[in-house]
Amino acid sequence: MAEVKMSKEEQIGFHKGSLNTLAKEREELVKMISVVEQLMQLHIQSLKELGIDLEAEAKKVYESMKKVADNKKDKSNELADKL
Repeated sequence: MAEVKMSKEEQIGFHKGSLNTLAKEREELVKMISVVEQLMQLHIQSLKELGIDLEAEAKKVYESMKKVADNKKDKSNELADKL
């Protein structure tokens, strides 16, 4: 493959331009995340008003996942003991 040689000034310009573009992209991403967060908070608030406790539901899910993990660990230990 042919190598393309750029002068130091061209390389500097290229990198500065890239950083400028990426900084603008990051700003837009932050705006998008902010909008998504606001929408999520509105839905959370609506669910609270409807009597849904998301924290309690999250705890239930965590506890059930923990039980599954503990069961897998116990079975793994039993298998290791048999070996």
